[in-house]
Amino acid sequence: MSNAHSSKVSIYAAMAANIAIGIAKFIGAGISGSSAMLSEGIHSVVDSTNEVLLLYGLHKSETGPDEQHPLGYGQELYFWSLIVAVLIFALGGGLSIFEGITSMQVQAPAHDPMLSYIVLAASAVFEGIALFVSIREFNKATPKTSSSFWKTLSNSKDPSSFIVIFEDCAALIGLGVAFIGVFMTELKGNSIYDSIASIIIGLLLTVVAVVLVIETKGLLIGESASPETRESIKQIVKSDDAVTRMESPITLHFGPQDIMLAMNIEFRDDLSSDEIEAATRRIERKIRESHTEVKRIFLEAASVV
Repeated sequence: MSNAHSSKVSIYAAMAANIAIGIAKFIGAGISGSSAMLSEGIHSVVDSTNEVLLLYGLHKSETGPDEQHPLGYGQELYFWSLIVAVLIFALGGGLSIFEGITSMQVQAPAHDPMLSYIVLAASAVFEGIALFVSIREFNKATPKTSSSFWKTLSNSKDPSSFIVIFEDCAALIGLGVAFIGVFMTELKGNSIYDSIASIIIGLLLTVVAVVLVIETKGLLIGESASPETRESIKQIVKSDDAVTRMESPITLHFGPQDIMLAMNIEFRDDLSSDEIEAATRRIERKIRESHTEVKRIFLEAASVV
């Protein structure tokens, strides 16, 4: 299964959950008067919008190279992922904090908390299913390593996967915070707890957004292939009998499954130009067979100091 397909499955699952849950949250907030529920509704709207942008980024990133963009449009995904992170910060975090602060000025107990509990419980079930699907698809598309899941996730070059997982995790935590806010408001008869819950949800989204901005910024300005991939390429080149020395490979991600490789290689002095050309083609073929994500290879025969 391709990474793009796995990412789309995760995004569609999260979008379906967020749309259904968002409608329920707004209805619950309107009836109960809960500020935390309203913040959770805003959260779901932002997440749904983000998933549309991620799908658009995936679609654009699959556009082939042309004269104006000879290396393709793979980085479109990274750009739209950065926009998603900014939206989580501005709309998700900012509006939730604003709603919480504003609602503090109106100290009125929320009504009908049972409805809020039902909506929150149903939301938790759907968010849990969406998170399960996202993690399952991520694991399917990710090569097995000895690293922990969270380490593998942080090293991922596919923002359409890790953004959805981060969103789903934040949503589940936010639901827990909203539940505590509604419960404390009912217990104490004071809506300030609900307002505080809304602010905490906003701060949670802000933290998630900052993490995602850092991750996507690194991808957008250019990140190399993983150390394992670079070491594997070096071993492939080094194992060829025609090679005497080489420089470290220069790699750059243009997309989750789109890597460019440039490398200087010193060949044996006794080889003819035809033999060097044959060796270059042989090395390129072995690299492509072992690493299908390496789409562009630039090998240059040069003296290596």
